[in-house]
Amino acid sequence: MALSYSFSKWTVNGSCLVPEAAKNNGNFNFNYLSGCFKRKFLSISPSSLADMSQSWVSWNEKSVDPRWGKLSHTSRVKCSLLEVEIKPSFDVGNKFHLEDVIEAQQFDRDTLNAIFEVALEMEKIEKNTSGARILKGYLMATLFYEPSTRTRLSFESAMKRLGGEVLTTENAREFSSAAKGETLEDTVRTVEGYSDIVVIRHFESGAARRAAATASIPIINAGDGPGQHPTQALLDVYTIQREIGKIDGIKVGLVGDLAYGRTVRSLAYLLAKYKDVKLYLVSPEVVKMKDDIKDYLTSKGVEWEESADLMEVASKCDVVYQTRIQRERFGERIDLYEEARGKYIVDQNILNVMQKHAVVMHPLPRLDEITVDVDVDPRAAYFRQAKNGLYIRMALLKLLLLGW
Repeated sequence: MALSYSFSKWTVNGSCLVPEAAKNNGNFNFNYLSGCFKRKFLSISPSSLADMSQSWVSWNEKSVDPRWGKLSHTSRVKCSLLEVEIKPSFDVGNKFHLEDVIEAQQFDRDTLNAIFEVALEMEKIEKNTSGARILKGYLMATLFYEPSTRTRLSFESAMKRLGGEVLTTENAREFSSAAKGETLEDTVRTVEGYSDIVVIRHFESGAARRAAATASIPIINAGDGPGQHPTQALLDVYTIQREIGKIDGIKVGLVGDLAYGRTVRSLAYLLAKYKDVKLYLVSPEVVKMKDDIKDYLTSKGVEWEESADLMEVASKCDVVYQTRIQRERFGERIDLYEEARGKYIVDQNILNVMQKHAVVMHPLPRLDEITVDVDVDPRAAYFRQAKNGLYIRMALLKLLLLGW
């Protein structure tokens, strides 16, 4: 949904276009916002738009906070006479153009490449070096309403490796005021007073977006129910780049729980930003990929194919991305869970038909969908994948708190 704001006059300030007198719009008093919308225009002369009545349109769904007069990053400004792109600058010292990390659709290809460059720098940071202290004095709060090992610990490790400190709740659903009936919004408003950035995992799809709409500090979505897991998708694409050497033109088999698996949903969104990628969707009938993702892939020109033959798919793919059938998503329908579990297993037989350069990935934890004897094969990339999560999350924390 686009949020439209009208201004009666624009003032040129260097390479920035600044709206002056703001009109009231809806329930917000836009007098708060005077002088707050400063964005560099890279493809148009600001003077040509000055003194004209225009509309600022935000493609980001984060609402304006009238207390602070802040508007989330926009990828476009739509005016009455023309539409221009605002391209973020990745120059050192500039502010990161995203205020929160909520969904995979936020990232374009240029931003992905820039984040991956920062992640590479994070790999080089060693203990007790100057780079390891850049977040000294910053506090990160983790609000985890669902169980987590890798995501929570990698975020906490990332913050500490950069010199920051951590406030943590391991099971906020049971051991926080949520157990007393406190709303997510009230919890976020409270916790933001104690910290500089919040990482949240929640059992409800859309919870991270609600948190971001409430908070005035950065929010990172660490998984929201069956919705999305954008930081996992970032580390997955980063891993593919490191392991295969490219992303354009690859073939990826998404296997397992494609209906409730937030990791594969977010990964599909990111892979759609690359050229000539083909996705094979392999899953039991009860957990097939939902239509919204398939429709999105089609709209972006991404070739996809559903298959019931993992052996055949594995022989064609550069990446076999296996996932766990998630019992917690089935509620009381244990019969459906048992029907789906164990149908597609990556074992030595699958390895035997895979190409030599191909890799097996998994967001973890695994149950029995990858046999343990696969671990010793160099094509088993899932533990390297998990380690890459540290570097990606170090990069995101640095960018959201300090900028490029």
